[in-house]
Amino acid sequence: MLGGLVVAAAIYLLSFDRGFSGLRLVVIGIAINAMVTAINSWIVLRADLEVAIAAVGWSAGSLNGVGWSDLGIPFTVIAVLLALMATRAHAMHQASLGDAVAVTTGVGLDRLRLLMVLVGVGCTATVTAVAGPIAFIALAAPQIGRRLAGAAGVPLLPAALTGSVLLLGADLIAQMLLAPVALPVGVVSTAIGGCYLIWLLTKEVRRA
Repeated sequence: MLGGLVVAAAIYLLSFDRGFSGLRLVVIGIAINAMVTAINSWIVLRADLEVAIAAVGWSAGSLNGVGWSDLGIPFTVIAVLLALMATRAHAMHQASLGDAVAVTTGVGLDRLRLLMVLVGVGCTATVTAVAGPIAFIALAAPQIGRRLAGAAGVPLLPAALTGSVLLLGADLIAQMLLAPVALPVGVVSTAIGGCYLIWLLTKEVRRA
């Protein structure tokens, strides 16, 4: 979690230049991700063989070998972060209506955005520490949840439930596809997410 917060702070500070830009955040995030990935690769290359094999399996994103005994601390951390998010639910709703409306109702947008970044990074880092980086769930779940809920923004509960269903389905496929060999769930989620991304891009091209 500490590593995730340090990286997020670096991206946030580099992205904040006379205001906050979502595009700048994405571009700098991609650059920082490439640098951190290179550092991870260097660490794995210098590690012992058994450690390197375990690290490669973790980096693919896997629920294999994760038991209930491993989830006490992660559940506690996520519960605290979700409770903190719940206290700011009204401010988040106001912010979704637009910056002007949020400011006129007394919402401090800079503080709210920084807090939500910290909460999001904390949840992501906690889950990643347990299961590794499971790709594309966070990309697909909010969009699917928004369409199922028929909401203009990205409602958190439908997005969370959709992400849970997607992860469960991907894990079942990973367990059954080459049984008795269990694939890392990240392999399946990446394949499904890649197809979803191609569909989105095709849809946008046709719309243009």
